[in-house]
Amino acid sequence: MSQPIKPIEVDAHGKILGRLATSIALLLQGKHDPSYEPQKDIPYRVKVTGAKDIKVTGTKMATKLYRWYTGYPGGLKEKKLQVALSESPSYVLRHAVEGMLPKNRLRSRRMKRLVIEY
Repeated sequence: MSQPIKPIEVDAHGKILGRLATSIALLLQGKHDPSYEPQKDIPYRVKVTGAKDIKVTGTKMATKLYRWYTGYPGGLKEKKLQVALSESPSYVLRHAVEGMLPKNRLRSRRMKRLVIEY
């Protein structure tokens, strides 16, 4: 029998991207729960509101790049953080949280329980 999913709401208004991503990653893993076990997947759904008001420090807005490869010759694409944040703030936050979760079999299951609203 599966456990019911426990909702947790996080407000992102004016928060710094990296610090917010670490706190969300810890919540998705269930590390705040006294019954935490690394091999167990405790179902916590994290709902983030106000993702468009995320802040970054330093010169990251102009210098940080998101790169991906399309699979075609010469298909290396890149986008600056400023452009990515204006187009899709949920992509930026989701990318940061995914990078802070452990690289194991539970990662994709935990990312499915992250809900981001603008």
